[in-house]
Amino acid sequence: MRKETNHWIILVLLALAQFMVVLDISIVNVMLPTVQRAFHLSQTNLQWVITAYTLAFGGFLLLGGRAADFFGRRRVFLVGVSMFALASLADGLSQSGGMLIGLRALQGLAGAFMSPAALSIVLVTYKEGHERNLALSVWGAVASGGAAVGVLLGGIITQYLGWRWNFFVNVPVGLFVVLGAWQLLTKHESEEKQTSLDLPGAVLVTSGLMLLVYGLTKAPTDGWLSHRVLVYFAMSTMLLIGFIINEARTKKPLMPLSIFRIRNVSGANTIQLLIAASLFSVFFFTTLYVQNILGYSPVRTGFSFLPIPFAVALSATNAPRLMKRIGFKPLLIIGPFIAGIGLFLLAHLSVHSNYATHILPGFIVMGLGLGLTFVSVLVAATSGVAGHLSGLASGLVNTAQQVGGSLGLAVLSAIASSSTTHYLHHAHPITRLTAIAATVHGFRAGFYTAIGFGLGAAVLALLVIKNRKAEMKPDMMA
Repeated sequence: MRKETNHWIILVLLALAQFMVVLDISIVNVMLPTVQRAFHLSQTNLQWVITAYTLAFGGFLLLGGRAADFFGRRRVFLVGVSMFALASLADGLSQSGGMLIGLRALQGLAGAFMSPAALSIVLVTYKEGHERNLALSVWGAVASGGAAVGVLLGGIITQYLGWRWNFFVNVPVGLFVVLGAWQLLTKHESEEKQTSLDLPGAVLVTSGLMLLVYGLTKAPTDGWLSHRVLVYFAMSTMLLIGFIINEARTKKPLMPLSIFRIRNVSGANTIQLLIAASLFSVFFFTTLYVQNILGYSPVRTGFSFLPIPFAVALSATNAPRLMKRIGFKPLLIIGPFIAGIGLFLLAHLSVHSNYATHILPGFIVMGLGLGLTFVSVLVAATSGVAGHLSGLASGLVNTAQQVGGSLGLAVLSAIASSSTTHYLHHAHPITRLTAIAATVHGFRAGFYTAIGFGLGAAVLALLVIKNRKAEMKPDMMA
């Protein structure tokens, strides 16, 4: 009984760590105007408060995941959480915009080691099947619902405590996680026999991913065909090709390419990329809509997103029961389709729409689809993976999510901006109401594109994923 209890306490600790990582992407968005005024930042420099974090986080995920395999999951996890909490404290104490941006990069680096190590611990702590699916349902709910909770907490904290407390809140949570993990996590997790990292591979993949994410974040403002963006993409492509060549030749690769022979791993990571591209940008568009069009305050904006995590939790907690009966493949097809219906409802927003009739139904339906999707994609992406590669599998699925989110935001923002410009070009005369209508028209184009990504993920699941049912074992949680 004690071991069973410890298992679930461990899951709470790991989920809290992941919650901090997800939260610190969305919680910061609401405080940006306040930070801009405090440090007199230009619009160009302000975006680096977000970009510095996502760049470091996305670029180092594979390295962080493999480090957990090589040096021990518990050790890497504890170091990552400690670094994350200290970086958060330093963020809150920042005295300039440059200092805050630099520390945000350090925070993202810490998250890149903490997050895959935490998911890797989940994979080796819970047996593959129904037991692991239950654990991953909690993980999936945290990962997909954390962004919406972050908008709410960011609004409340910024308005009533000040922007610095958006970072300070991570310190006691991080301390609690470190102390709990130190006591409960075993010291001898399964790991690779060799502990020398493939340094050429690490440099190639990290720099390649960072350039890719950076290029994706610059594309909406600079243009997809601008010289600078094309150079970033070209350099990223060359580095990642070099990484693949290096991994095929080296005796001790950072990422054994054989992992992609597992059909569900390669398929699920592609699906994760498409889902992240489809759904993560929705928070960006709807945040702008409710604040700029409906005139909501930051706190009211946060509360308006609250139905999403509740809907996510409802479907995510029921996903293991469904997987036990029908497997994860049907959920990977149904989940994106349900989320797509929610996006379709949001795509009908207009200048005169209201929250209760036009936004709330879309949020609820989208949340239900999100919960099913993220749990099933985590199960598919980690099923059949050997224990000594669990950190790598965790880093891969996190990287797919991060790159997909950056790709989706870049593509959908560009499409929304182009659609807005096209609307204004044909509008005469241009009034304030016309400009608002053009903005909403752009949001709708973004939503429709997101639906396309989601449907693509469902089709890929239908064609690629091999189904496996989660059988309940009598010694579960033993």
